[in-house]
Amino acid sequence: MENANANVTDPNMDFDASQLASVKEIFKSYNKLTELCFMDCATDFTIGDLKSEEVRCAENCTSKFLKASERMTQRFQEYQLIMNEHVITAQQNANA
Repeated sequence: MENANANVTDPNMDFDASQLASVKEIFKSYNKLTELCFMDCATDFTIGDLKSEEVRCAENCTSKFLKASERMTQRFQEYQLIMNEHVITAQQNANA
């Protein structure tokens, strides 16, 4: 049996710091989504399956969370673009 913790030398498995940070952020978002929607939607723990209301709630919760995350990402990118333009303008003015 091979050691599951053996060092992986496949170059496709190497992550740089920014990629690792992105993966961590994805998992943090997923965990937050799971926690929020579970706390809001799971109400009956006497049965093993979800009730139709709980499923509907979880679907709506997930949809809203993802839309809000997408919107925040879009706004952040717009802000970054504006800030980059200000930096470029300031550098051009300093060099003039």
